Amino acid sequence: VQLQASGGGLVQAGGSLRLSCVASGRISNTYVMGWFRQAPGKEREFVAAIFWRGGRAYYADSVQGRFTISRDIARNTVYLQMNSLKPEDTADYYCATSGIVSRNLRDFDSWGQGTQVTVSS
Repeated sequence: VQLQASGGGLVQAGGSLRLSCVASGRISNTYVMGWFRQAPGKEREFVAAIFWRGGRAYYADSVQGRFTISRDIARNTVYLQMNSLKPEDTADYYCATSGIVSRNLRDFDSWGQGTQVTVSS
C-alpha cells in the first residue's frame, strides 16, 4: 500500500485544518488506517485510527473531542479534521495502515510521508 498525505500548514491557535491521506495499491487487506504525529525532538505518537470497513474510530486522549478521523472508501482516502488546534499539536503528521487494531506504531506497516502542521500561539 502506498500512502500520500497532504493538508498540513500554518494555523493560529484555535483554528482548524483537515489532513487527507490517499491510499493506492493493495488496500483490500487493510483493517485499520491511522494518523500519528512526531514533534521535533519527540517520539512518534498515536493520534487516531479508523476501522477501514466498519468506520469505528478511536483516539488518543490528547485529541479526543477536538479531532475527527473519517474515511471515504470510494476515494481510498482517510481524513483527519483537526479543530481547536493548540501549539502543542505542532508536528509532522503521518498516515499508516495496519492489519490489526492497535495504537502502537510498530503494528503499522505502510507509512506515508509526513505533512507538517504548525500551530502558532
